[in-house]
Amino acid sequence: MSRLPGKRARPVLRGPRRSNTPGLPDEQWFGVLTRRLLRRGDFASRDDLEQQIIDFTPNHNATATPYQWRYDAAAEHAHYLDRHPAGQPEPATDALPTAA
Repeated sequence: MSRLPGKRARPVLRGPRRSNTPGLPDEQWFGVLTRRLLRRGDFASRDDLEQQIIDFTPNHNATATPYQWRYDAAAEHAHYLDRHPAGQPEPATDALPTAA
């Protein structure tokens, strides 16, 4: 949460993606690494951390399964069309409003 003086607390969103959709394969890998090793780990040194990551990788790869995408583009498009009725968009005007 970010709190500025005199302002309400609000979540700080970092990065270009702000959804719960799965990311790229490397993002998924670092998520698994974080959840299963780094958050629970107790590392005596940087070399110990490196060794635990190296030991974790083959064990994870032996039991990993491919990610099953469940996104249905046709259903999402139909939902979009339901929310946005057909019609022409308002033309953009580059003119500034005139003063009275």
